[in-house]
Amino acid sequence: MTAIQQINRVFLLACAPFLGMLICLLFITVKIPIGPLATTLSTTFNFHQETLSLDSKLTKANSDALQTKSVIQQYFEVYEKSTAEVTALLQNAAAQAAKPGLIYDTRITAKLGSPIRQASSGNIDLKLFALSESNYKGYALKVNLKSDKAIKLVLGKDKMGSSETTLEAVSRYGAVAGVNAGGFADDNKGKRYPLDTTIMNGKYVNGFFPTNNDTTFIGLNKDRQLIGGKFSSQSELDKLNPLMGSTFVPVLLKNGSKTSIPSQWQSSPARAARTVMANYKNDQLLFIVTDGVNESGNSGATLAELQDKMQQLGIVDAYNLDGGGSTTLVMNGSVINRPSDGKLRPLATNFLFFK
Repeated sequence: MTAIQQINRVFLLACAPFLGMLICLLFITVKIPIGPLATTLSTTFNFHQETLSLDSKLTKANSDALQTKSVIQQYFEVYEKSTAEVTALLQNAAAQAAKPGLIYDTRITAKLGSPIRQASSGNIDLKLFALSESNYKGYALKVNLKSDKAIKLVLGKDKMGSSETTLEAVSRYGAVAGVNAGGFADDNKGKRYPLDTTIMNGKYVNGFFPTNNDTTFIGLNKDRQLIGGKFSSQSELDKLNPLMGSTFVPVLLKNGSKTSIPSQWQSSPARAARTVMANYKNDQLLFIVTDGVNESGNSGATLAELQDKMQQLGIVDAYNLDGGGSTTLVMNGSVINRPSDGKLRPLATNFLFFK
């Protein structure tokens, strides 16, 4: 064998394995697993699609929300406008409804003149007027009670049998004004008791007393309306729901008409310092006090004169309270009238007014 043949054989033997592998590669199909990559690409594609869809939905939702907000704003503007219009209508209606009352109050007040003193609060309106008639001088206190706290009937020193002046009662309670109330009776021990039927805070202080010698109950019911008259039984008075009141005599006006004055009260005394409790048709009260020089019966007003005066003022009902030396009107800490005793008389009961 030649040297060249030997070299070729060695070369073939060396290359044989590589040639075999090459032939095998040519006839064998190799499958490369690419599943995870495809899944990843698919998932990425689906997520992108969902993102686009969600974004579209959010855009639409935002558009719908803006539209809803616009509708709500329009509705609210219409509601506010309607509310303002309704409020204005109600205010106008209230003003129109109040006009007759205001006109009436202006008319009755004008008959009294210009107030010389006044006080006002959420509880009460008080206006004090001077009266100057040909035969007597006096004062009128117009009272508008706006709450149950505005008025109180009190016993002298808050005890049965005790007494105090109207000024003392006003000062002790811190009231803005006060007027003497019902009559009284003294016992032999110097104690002073309210005359007959007296009611405080809806309760009978000393029981019920039927009308005797024209005695009259005078007071207010639980609606702060003036009540009064002659009563033969407690049940008869209870029907009026009395809250407070005292007793004296006589009735002066009923439903705007004069009542008959008992003969003994026409002349004994003929003239005197007087205290009258009356009301207007709007339930405002009017207290009239007249001055008298003494107890002789030659100064002050007659009950008939007061009937005429109250009719002129437009009064509905009027009742005579205790008079003479008992007549007292206090306002803002001062005694307004001139007591006929020359000094203040201690009394069993007083009406007090509070701001």
